[in-house]
Amino acid sequence: MKRDYYRLVFFYLSIFVMMIGFIQLLPLLVLPFYPEEINYASCFIIPGIVSIVAGLLLHQLFRNTRIMKLEKNYDSLLLVMIWILAILISTVPWMLKGDYNFTQACFEMTSGYSTTGLSVVDVDHTPHIFLMFRSITLFVGGVGFVLIITSAFSDKYGLNLYNAEGHNDRLMPNLKNSARLILSFYSCYILFGTLAYIAFGMKVFDAINTAIAALSTGGFSVIGESIYGYHSLPIEIVTIILMILGQTNFMLHLNFFRRKFRRYFNHCETKLFIFLFVVFVTIMTHNLLVNSYTDNFWESLRISVFQFVTCLTTTGFVSVKDMSLLPPGFVTVMILMMLVGGDQESTGGGIKQYRVIVVLKGIYYSIKESILNARVITTHHIYRIGEKYELKDDEIRATSSYILFYLILFLFGSLIFTLYGYNLQDAMFEFSSAISTVGLSVGITSYDASKVILWTAIVGMFLGRMEIMVVFKAILRVRIDIRNREYV
Repeated sequence: MKRDYYRLVFFYLSIFVMMIGFIQLLPLLVLPFYPEEINYASCFIIPGIVSIVAGLLLHQLFRNTRIMKLEKNYDSLLLVMIWILAILISTVPWMLKGDYNFTQACFEMTSGYSTTGLSVVDVDHTPHIFLMFRSITLFVGGVGFVLIITSAFSDKYGLNLYNAEGHNDRLMPNLKNSARLILSFYSCYILFGTLAYIAFGMKVFDAINTAIAALSTGGFSVIGESIYGYHSLPIEIVTIILMILGQTNFMLHLNFFRRKFRRYFNHCETKLFIFLFVVFVTIMTHNLLVNSYTDNFWESLRISVFQFVTCLTTTGFVSVKDMSLLPPGFVTVMILMMLVGGDQESTGGGIKQYRVIVVLKGIYYSIKESILNARVITTHHIYRIGEKYELKDDEIRATSSYILFYLILFLFGSLIFTLYGYNLQDAMFEFSSAISTVGLSVGITSYDASKVILWTAIVGMFLGRMEIMVVFKAILRVRIDIRNREYV
């Protein structure tokens, strides 16, 4: 049986390798608009064709494999292999360009597929074809490889794999229709954002890439100064809207379009977002004023709203010229919001707001039960998409364990950064940005950064996008099978 699972893993993997090959070819679509960049075409054609051929050969090799659902964490193993191969194959165009070594290329592509947005690329001097390639990785990473494949094929590829990638709710009874509906939302929002950006003065190329980056909560910009470089309040507002849409649970989108507004607002994550917005934007605005960062209330509010949203949605765009000039208290709030992150079932990263709510409710119920009569049995509840669900102790314990593990990794990564001479706040800011897939930077993860710094960030971004446990389940699955010799 174990051998059948491994054969199935490689059978499925062949499909995704072909898909990754096609992804390498997509940037060629910009060449009719920038024909002077035709000399870079081979950078994408070579890995694209090789991947497609390799996928076809692998598919032929395992074509007689019995189709069944992957179980016992083999879905996690397949998912990790897909993402690693996508990153590795996508490093090839950057290395063929000649300006980046393997570590730098791997960093850039991990940042792209994980929708982080940290970058070692000088975007002001990078060809359009490579900038579009980065945006394509954000699009694919945002919705997920499995969801794209599912939308094109059917349920036969298994709900287990769909869940393993982080999708827990079906929008429609049929999995394929759910995937297509999510992609429809995603594509419509990108179109809306692109048209809005163009209307407010952005170039078409900038508008397309920025809309993708905002909705995927990726934050890759095509100009060095990010959103600040456009010096436009309307562009900031459009970006805020797209970032919030990107971090919002896909089920909420469906209910909003069906005009079920009660279900939309009677959702625990919506309430938490509003609460955090009111409290921390007030704190951030006050902090800017008392530290004389600006003496204008409305300017302080504008800066605070944008930075709050970009952190909580884990996008990584900035609307200030120099992050290092922000007051320490303001930066501390940004770190906290990055760690909290967006909704479940969204493109946002971080711990996720739902998990924070579960743990806070667990603490509340624990205190409440300690003062009640021991004979009193209470039932815990939580509101999701307008419905009242029972919150079980097992979920509270599992969520608490996840958050504890997440924070341990965050502290460990921050420690590594401090060993290279960076102060604690900068180290925590940079690594929280990596593990929460945000993309804001104080300059630690730069083109000239140490390989240890870059690989620490790569591991953080990868674990953050995979939601940690998926990776460790895959490693443990392989370790057990090797030890028991059950892979042959």
